[in-house]
Amino acid sequence: MKLEIKPKPLTREAFKKFGEVVSKEGRDSISINRDSAQKFYEICNMDTNEKSGMTTLHIYIGNKREFPLHIDMLEKHPLFSQTFIPRSKEPFYCVVALGGREPDLSTLEIFETNGDQGVHYNRGVWHFPLICVKDKEEFIVLDRAGLNKEEKIIVEQVEYNMKDEEIYLVR
Repeated sequence: MKLEIKPKPLTREAFKKFGEVVSKEGRDSISINRDSAQKFYEICNMDTNEKSGMTTLHIYIGNKREFPLHIDMLEKHPLFSQTFIPRSKEPFYCVVALGGREPDLSTLEIFETNGDQGVHYNRGVWHFPLICVKDKEEFIVLDRAGLNKEEKIIVEQVEYNMKDEEIYLVR
């Protein structure tokens, strides 16, 4: 059976079981530095300390995806949370699901950001890799320093192959 899913708008309420929406919208702020700046505080809290991990910052550059997009795998990070903050101001999509050893596909949801929103995935949330609508979209990414520097891969990642599933993101 082929399942085509249209994304829904990313809202804090709809996304809360997967993580946080990274946005100043609807958040409290304070004036700092003698009123020279406004601080929106504690947007999300990074969870990276498991097994002596620490938080690190990266820049990702995403490539345009073709649609309909076959959702053929999901990944999760059991030792850390992960945050994507767009620099390009372009909407992007996120595919998420809950689950333990395997994703619970009945919880799979697809969200479309508005170009100003970022996403913070809680530790262990299943997700599809970055989905950009334009080439060379830039993101600031916060996650765990746990890189195997020789192989340039994150060691603490679990992948689930969904090639036999007929799930597609349609726009």
